[in-house]
Amino acid sequence: MGLSDYIEGYLVEDDTLVAARTLGAELGCVPVSRATGAALRFLAAALRAKAVVEVGTGVGVSGLHLLRGMAPDGVLTSIDVEPEVQAVAKRTFRQAGVAPGKTRLIMGRALDVLPRLSDGGYDLLFVDAASTEYPAFHEHGVRLLRPGGVLAFDSVLYQGNIANPARRDVETLALREVVRAVREDDRLVPLLLPLGEGLLLAAKIA
Repeated sequence: MGLSDYIEGYLVEDDTLVAARTLGAELGCVPVSRATGAALRFLAAALRAKAVVEVGTGVGVSGLHLLRGMAPDGVLTSIDVEPEVQAVAKRTFRQAGVAPGKTRLIMGRALDVLPRLSDGGYDLLFVDAASTEYPAFHEHGVRLLRPGGVLAFDSVLYQGNIANPARRDVETLALREVVRAVREDDRLVPLLLPLGEGLLLAAKIA
């Protein structure tokens, strides 16, 4: 067993999450890695998060991890453009015993939805969506988060392509841009972790 396999298997997921993962793979909607899910739950718990925004509901794997770390009275707002997978997410939450009032699922393009959310009203923003839109989510995150809140981007290492200067496709260029922008933003304290396909975190300090 390699080190990455050991890290991914450190925390075991329950039957609800395993079933959701399987269905996600069948639908072509690959969920976050197990280690990334564990990190999201940890972050939500450390922040005692009451208000979380998720861009990319998928089949509900990342959302369920977030919900299990959030405060008992917390609410997860999750945005997705795919009605089929978001319907699966609703079922995942229901099977896990999540009360309906703890989730607010919004169907639509996140860049159209986020401007309608309150400035400084959120503890955590997690993004797992089209990488070409990641740079735009950076500024939205800074606006939406309270001081001390955390911005998280999944899959930023893009199978190692981000570190390969020969790769110049639009996805890689967008990921390089957001990694650089977060690193150079004086309002944020950044951290890049080799979990899953890469998890970029940034805490808002101003």
